Amino acid sequence: MTKILNVLIVEDHPFIIKAYKDVLKEVTKQNSSIKFNIDTANDCDSAELKIKEAKKGLPLDLVLLDINLPPSKNGKLLSGDDLGFLLNETFHNVKLIVLTFHNDNHRLCNIFKTLNPDGFLIKSDFSFQDLVRAFTNVVQGSPYYSKTVTKLIRNHMSNQITLDKKDREILYHLAQGAKMKDLPEVIHLSLSGIECRKRRLFEIFDAEKNNDRALIECAKEKGFV
Repeated sequence: MTKILNVLIVEDHPFIIKAYKDVLKEVTKQNSSIKFNIDTANDCDSAELKIKEAKKGLPLDLVLLDINLPPSKNGKLLSGDDLGFLLNETFHNVKLIVLTFHNDNHRLCNIFKTLNPDGFLIKSDFSFQDLVRAFTNVVQGSPYYSKTVTKLIRNHMSNQITLDKKDREILYHLAQGAKMKDLPEVIHLSLSGIECRKRRLFEIFDAEKNNDRALIECAKEKGFV
């Protein structure tokens, strides 16, 4: 019996989207009982729309998610991380494969801890056949991590840098030049709550205290902005 899986590719580079489609064709070629109904999105806004459409119609079974995406126009979705949260909240059985160029250990740990993806691959790590193996494993219920991620899991999962959505919103708006007094209106936390989180961010990134520029630069170096 043929199983048809609804797939969403969230990626902003057309040649990478084509590569993923070719890999999915190869998976079907090697496993004739699996076929894919493929849709694509190239930014946070279009991906959110596809997710909402799928919620009303055919649920998503597999999502290939890039992390480094432009934020949504309303500023509610800052990157692929937030799409990952939305996907996990919307579809209880969705298989999530994260594919990213990020290679900072702190950033990768945060993605792994907060999204808990079924597959996690660094784009510089894999070949075509590695992708075929990864997609096949995840579809069949087995997790798959590329070599960099596997090494990270073994050596760095004690890392304590874990930022939630509010932390990343603070960093995003500060990077956009927002003033602290204006943040409660867009982040929906009290000013004291934001200040408390900001102090913690200075400690996490070991940035010069009360120097917002230094904080943002440290966060950028680790891929959080």
